[in-house]
Formats: sequence, structure tokens, C-alpha cells
Amino acid sequence: MRVTLVDGWPARSGLLDALDTAALLTDAEGRVVAANDLAQRLYGRSDVALAGRQLVPALFGEREQHQMETVLQRVLVGDAWRGLMQLRQADGATHRVELTCSPLRDGEEVYGVAVLLEDIGGQEDTALEAGRLRERLTRLARVTSELATAHTIDAVRQIVITHSADAVGATMAALSLRDPKDPGKLRLVGLTEGNPKDQERYATYPVTDENPAAEAVRTGERIVIVGERELAARYPDAADDRGERSVVCLPLHGATTTIGAIALVFPGIRILDTAELEFFDIFADSCAQAIERIEVQEVADRQSAKLTFLAEAAIELSSSLDYEATLAKVAQLVVPEFADWSTIDLVDDGVLRRLAVAHIDPAKVRLAQELAEKYPPDPDAPTGAWNVMRTGQSEFVPEVTDEVLEMLDLPDEQKQLVRDLQLRSAVTVPLIARGRVLGVMSWIAAESGRLYSEADLALAEDLAKRAAIAIDNAELHSQTLAAAIHLQRAVLPDSMPVVDGMDVASWYRPSGRTEVGGDFYDAIPLRDGRVALFVGDVMGRGVAAAANMAQMRAAVRAYAAADPRPAAVVGALDAMFGLFPTDQLVTLAYLLVDPTTDSLTFTNAGHPPPALLRADGTTEQLPIADGAPLGTVPQERTERSVTFCAGDTVVIFTDGLIERRDEDISTGQQRVLDALPGLAADDLSAALERFGEHLTDPSRNDDVATLAARRLR
Repeated sequence: MRVTLVDGWPARSGLLDALDTAALLTDAEGRVVAANDLAQRLYGRSDVALAGRQLVPALFGEREQHQMETVLQRVLVGDAWRGLMQLRQADGATHRVELTCSPLRDGEEVYGVAVLLEDIGGQEDTALEAGRLRERLTRLARVTSELATAHTIDAVRQIVITHSADAVGATMAALSLRDPKDPGKLRLVGLTEGNPKDQERYATYPVTDENPAAEAVRTGERIVIVGERELAARYPDAADDRGERSVVCLPLHGATTTIGAIALVFPGIRILDTAELEFFDIFADSCAQAIERIEVQEVADRQSAKLTFLAEAAIELSSSLDYEATLAKVAQLVVPEFADWSTIDLVDDGVLRRLAVAHIDPAKVRLAQELAEKYPPDPDAPTGAWNVMRTGQSEFVPEVTDEVLEMLDLPDEQKQLVRDLQLRSAVTVPLIARGRVLGVMSWIAAESGRLYSEADLALAEDLAKRAAIAIDNAELHSQTLAAAIHLQRAVLPDSMPVVDGMDVASWYRPSGRTEVGGDFYDAIPLRDGRVALFVGDVMGRGVAAAANMAQMRAAVRAYAAADPRPAAVVGALDAMFGLFPTDQLVTLAYLLVDPTTDSLTFTNAGHPPPALLRADGTTEQLPIADGAPLGTVPQERTERSVTFCAGDTVVIFTDGLIERRDEDISTGQQRVLDALPGLAADDLSAALERFGEHLTDPSRNDDVATLAARRLR
């Protein structure tokens, strides 16, 4: 077979030699650059070669040219096309031809089109035509099966406007769906041809519009239009100069309503077989089911995302009692998933104070802070943050239009700023806890183009409730903590007393927690020259522990004033617990130093045993005189004595000094004995601080109280 080339064009002309059907190649401008002998005989003239001519005017009548131009445009962007067209042969007769058009590529670049032309003439009733129909239906069935695996509306759109058009030989396919915000309107989701006029004309259009797609949605019936004349008669507004074509519009039947339509445009007069139309209906139903399935899944995904967001926010809100830092993190969580801007304002002494602001762009965060200072909200404004504060009711602006802006009592400069920032939608919700409005939270959609819905408002209100509870809890905790700290400061001695012939020092380290503990200590100089020393621990934390600690310290001092002997004081405390039972567990180490007898007498009620540093540098641990904490079991308290001479030092401490995780208590007690020589320094107070810092486990959240006394003479 002989192939005619133009300008020695380096096409794959050898491929055309082997074909037993008419074939030709065009360049990117639609010029025929190679044609085999059969194509030349059927569609050229003996005196004029096909090669070198423009394909469309050479082979197609005026009424078919626009549709063929559409096909070539599609193929030149990389999409193959196969379908039926009317062609003008060399003898001037018009024949029905099946065209297969494929892109010619050099890497990613499409540099031309390969066209196969198979004349089917009057074969519609032959086995060959039946075979072609089966092939088209098979291709459509494959496309229909793709819908079952589509997971996004964009995937459905691609299947409809590209794959289905290819399968059935349509030159154009369009997908329109009801607008979720206005079901009385349809919006163009996808369009094969991409004609700018169509994109603009049908971007959104009413269901009542006079066009085939709108009628298919209104009636729920398939619309079939054969030829341009019928199209112009039925839909004058839809008729134009695009040449001969046929149109099929397929309604998409949802569970309760028609959710949209698929439009397919075929070149020329296309008589569709009944079986083919039924397959179209099956395809449309599959498309509708896929869309509804995806939309249900998207709703579920959005709900899941909201629940995940609320869970993350709850974790943040419960992770710290520093509500200012916490709310700043919550504002960040909102951006950009739910808002372009997120702000939180709290009332502080009658003034709305901007506590947090978040935006994906740090520069805009600074801008928002500057704007809040330049345009503080008007407390008397009928709308806005202060109105939400006064009423406790949310404000919802679905879309910030010029009409909405004009309704707001804002300076012109501020209105222009809203336009410049592209603010599109907003919700402002109150932060309410125990019936009190603490502040407001605002979400603003801007450059993302998002428009808020009632569901978004509900989500913001849910988050606001959680945030308000966190703020209220933090305030309550702060008040409780302040009371406990004041109580503890009032109870613990500010400094150790000056004792003749003795150096007394203390070191107290509260835990890293935000609650106060129950450690207490004191040194009491007695009139006869003796000195009472004690360290105790009320188990627990917070105000209850601090209150019990205050009671215990006062009771020890009172009983010591009456009879300072260790057994007497601890026995009196046991009796007090017997008269006034409590669930509070209290341990106590009580010591009495008598310089006149060089003795140290002690009783221990379940407390870590004190330790001694002798003047000669030796160390020892005092034995446990009594074991049980105060008031836990009936017992007679006993006491023991050891010598305590000039240069000797005794140190008493709570268990926070020696206890460590996964370690026996004896190991901690030995650490104390090993560190005792450090207390021999001249400055006992400084030495005791170093002693405590060295021994305390920084990873433990426990208070540490230490008390040391050294005989000077």
C-alpha cells in the first residue's frame, strides 16, 4: 500500500502501509501529513492529494465540521476518541464512518493525530453493526464498573466526562448536580469540551431552565434529541452554530429526588439502539448511586473529622490549667481545617481582651492583633462580639456580602478592610460556664472561600462549651490554689527561731505540681533551755491537706507547751485522733534536745528516721522508736534517748527526700548517711539546701521538708 507524505514529515508512515483500512495522520494544526492509498482513493480526488490539506474541510461537510474540530481538540490534549461521523467521499456522497482518532506522542508532547476511517455505510442491520454495538456496550459496561470504585466526586466527574464519552463515541459529556445550598439550581460539575461560553452559561442554572439537562432533572425522564433541527425546535435557547448533532440527557435518580443529569452530545444524526439507551440508563443509575455513596461517606468523614478535632481539643483543654496557653493551642487546632482565622476574646474587668488569634500566615496573626487594637468592638453595637456577650446567643453570617456589610454599623474604612481581607463567612459563639458568659470565640472563613453551615456553627458551639468549662475550672483551681498557698504560707514558719547555743535551719521544696502539700515542720525553744524539733507529713494534696497540716502543727505546739516530752506529745496526738477520727494519714518525728544533759530524746510515729552527724564526722541513723502513724492503732508511745553534744548535728526530713521509684527505702536512707558530712560546713542553712538539692529526685512530684539542728556548745 502506497503512503503519501508531506514535506518528508517523519510520521510513522510504515504503520499505515500494513493497514487494510483507510488511515491518515495529521499534524497539531489538523493538516493531513500522511495518507495511505485507500484513504486517498476513498476521500481524496485523483488530481488532488489528501496530504497537505486540512483534514476537517477536506473530508467533512459544513454541518459536521464543528463536531470534528471538537474531536481533534480532545485528541490533541491526549484523549483518544472513537465514534460515528458522516464523511464526504471523493464521489461527493456522504457515508457513515466509524472514526478512531489517537494522539501521536513524542514523550509527553502530542504532535499529531492518527485517524482510522472505516466506512460502515448501510450496515446498520448486519452482524457487523451488531458487533460494533456489542463493543460499545462492553466499553460502557467497563466504565459503569469503574463507578463502583470511585471514592470522590472528582473521580465520578472524570469517569462521566471522559471515560463514558470515549466509550460511547460522544464528542462532549457534561455532569450537572443540584446545588446543595439551593436545590432549585443545578451547577456544572464537569464538561468535556470545556467551551468557555458553556462553562459560564451553565456554571449554575435553575432547574426550570429550558435546556435538556434541566428538563431531565425536572421530569426524571431520559431526554433524546436527534439532530440540530429537533434541538432548535425544543430548546431555542440551547441551539447554536455548532453543526449537526444529537443529544442524550440522563437523569440521575437519587434515593428521594433527581440529583442531577448527564448530557452526552454525538456528532451528526445519531439513532441510538434501544439496548444502548437502556445501558445508558444503567450507567446513569450507577453514577447516581456512586455520588450518593460518596456524599454519605464524605458526611461521615466530616463527622469523624469533627469528632477527632473535638477529641484533640478536649486533650488540649484538659492537659493544663494554664488556660491562656491552652486556648491558644485550641485556636491553632481550628486553622486551617475549619477556619482561616480563629480568635478567642475573654472579658477582663469589663474589657474584651484578645486572648488568642490563629492564622496559617504569621503576618496575618500580627495584622489581626493590630486590627483588634485599632478597631476595638463597640460594647453597644447591636451585632458582634459584645452582642454575643450580652445575649449569650451565637451570631452566624453564612456569607459576607456587600448587602451584609452595608447593614453593619462600621466605618467605611473598616468595611473596605473586610473586602480586602476577602472575609467570606463567620460564626461567633459565646463561652458559657455555669450560666456565666466568659467570652466569645470567632471562626472566620476568608481566602479558602469556605462558607459556613449550621453544622459548622454547631461544632463551634460544642467546642466553645468545652473551652468555657476549661476556663472555669482553671479559674476555680487558681482560686483554690491561691487559698491553699496562703494557708500554707501562714502555717509554715517564715524562718527558724534564734536558739542560744544552737544553730537551727530548714529547707522546704514544694513539688512541681500546682497543688500544695501537707509537709510541716517547726522548732520550738522552751523556757528551760530545751528545744523541741518536729517534722510531719499529712498525706494528700490541696486545701484539705494544707488545712490538716495547719491543725497538726498547731496541735503539736500546744501539746509541747503543756508537756514537751516526746512520748507525751505523740500520745496526746493519738488521743486527739481517737476523739476526732479522720481519714487523713499523718506521720511525725518529734525530738527534744536538752543541752543540760547532752541528750536528744525522740519518738517516731511512722516517719522516716532522723539521722545524726557527730562532731567527729561519724554518722548514724536514729532507730524507729514507734512505727505506726498517728491514731492508726491503739498503742502506748515510748521514747528513746541518745547523746547530743557540742558539734553534733541532727537532720529530720520527709519521705520525699529519700524515696525513689523501684528502689528500696534503705537505699535512700543510706544516701542520707553518705551525704551527712556535707552538713559540717559553717553555714548550716546553705549546707542544708545543698544537702536537699543533692538528695531529692527531680522526677518525683513530692514535697520535701528538712529541719537540721547543730549544738554549738
